[in-house]
Amino acid sequence: MTTKDKILLGMLVFVPICFITEWLHLNPVIVFLASGLAIVPLAARIANSTEEIASVIGSSLGGLLNATFGNATEMIISIVALKAGLVDVVKASITGTIIANLLLALGAAITLGGLRFKEQNFQPTVARMNASSLNLALVVLLTPTAIDFTSQGLELATINNFSAVASVLLLLFYVLSLLFSIKTHKYVYEVGTTEGEEVDYTTHESKPLWQPIIILLVCTIVLVFVSDILVESLEKAITTLGLSELFTGVILIPLFGGAVEYITAATFAIKNKMDLAVAVAMGSSLQIAMFVAPVLVLVGQFIGQPMNLEFNPFEVLTVAIAVVITNSISTDGKTNWLEGALLLITYAVLGTAFYFHP
Repeated sequence: MTTKDKILLGMLVFVPICFITEWLHLNPVIVFLASGLAIVPLAARIANSTEEIASVIGSSLGGLLNATFGNATEMIISIVALKAGLVDVVKASITGTIIANLLLALGAAITLGGLRFKEQNFQPTVARMNASSLNLALVVLLTPTAIDFTSQGLELATINNFSAVASVLLLLFYVLSLLFSIKTHKYVYEVGTTEGEEVDYTTHESKPLWQPIIILLVCTIVLVFVSDILVESLEKAITTLGLSELFTGVILIPLFGGAVEYITAATFAIKNKMDLAVAVAMGSSLQIAMFVAPVLVLVGQFIGQPMNLEFNPFEVLTVAIAVVITNSISTDGKTNWLEGALLLITYAVLGTAFYFHP
């Protein structure tokens, strides 16, 4: 068991602490922090169980499973918050997760890897595909704001209808990208393989399939209840700390929901597996933009909490900054510690801006 696994296993103690703090009606800030920390090991268990199941059922179904549960934590937290009517917080967490994955997770990975290795390489072909997909997501985020800005007396239903259609189109592209990466061009996404070469996805000493399935189901159910406590304490904690919903949604919530991905990306980079580090960071951002956000738009309409894709203009601007900077350093397939520092400083600047944003 690695040090990371031991730490995450130890953090499971925050799960009962989370329920105890809620039951005792302690300070909302304590409840919020306890539930946030409880989410981290649960997310890790969900990710590990998904990988174990994928290793048994094969590449195609395994890839689909990974894609579906890759952002289960963010999805569950967002649906619970959406049901509670915190639409603006959900929107902020979407943009915040994209920004954090591109700048914080990738920046930390590149910096830590660069301090150990002078220069690290990754597949530029995959990076270009991810960059192009991020550009599509950015277009979809910019369009509702542009429609609103260039129209007078625009009804909310117009933006909602556009968001519903755009969500379906994004989900269509997401399915096509899965088909591309899992089936037709699988070799492009495999490290050290060429076209026509098959990779063995099965493990020789894997656990019985029912074990990771049970862990996945139990952790997912517990995560729903923990997320409910997190969301319930959220508004009171915001008031107590004097923070804005924008800062909380963009900065704080993604730190809890994506902590496992940040650690994973950094671990891969330290082991000189930059291909995997880039895949985790950029792939997670794509899943949020292409899968989680569209699903939340459709779910919101279904549960009577309509959510559209018109985001705060400042949020859209920061996503654009993150996408442009990430794309600029990923075109050559090489990284060094200075590029990582560039991403981290950019994240710090944007985080400071959100803190002071009224």
